[in-house]
Amino acid sequence: MNSVIATDPIADMLTRIRNAAGARKTTVSLPHSNIKEGIARLLANTHFIDSVSVSGESIDKVLTLTLHGEHENSRITEIVRLSKPGRREYVTAQEIPTIKRGRGIVIVSTSKGLLTGEEAKKAGVGGELLCKVY
Repeated sequence: MNSVIATDPIADMLTRIRNAAGARKTTVSLPHSNIKEGIARLLANTHFIDSVSVSGESIDKVLTLTLHGEHENSRITEIVRLSKPGRREYVTAQEIPTIKRGRGIVIVSTSKGLLTGEEAKKAGVGGELLCKVY
């Protein structure tokens, strides 16, 4: 693993996923953090990726994402960071956007944890728009 420190670890994670999908890789490994694991688990629960695994101890933890099976295409067409460190984007529950008429998801960081846009609307909570996936 390289020890480059990203200023925006979520954008780094999304870029690694985008690059791996474009290069037809089946897995991506990246440094672990709780928010990245939460985003990855939401992607797995909504079937955009196959699985998430964590290995290692404390500072050496690695998050490994299985994007798709060996002879399949990636289910992620587009994955974009919405809220950036220099310009945060917050929305109320009513303002949460619908992505590609419901075929995509938006991930929102709320007071109830990380939720998809649909879950946040149902719970009636807004928050920070992290990313959209289609």
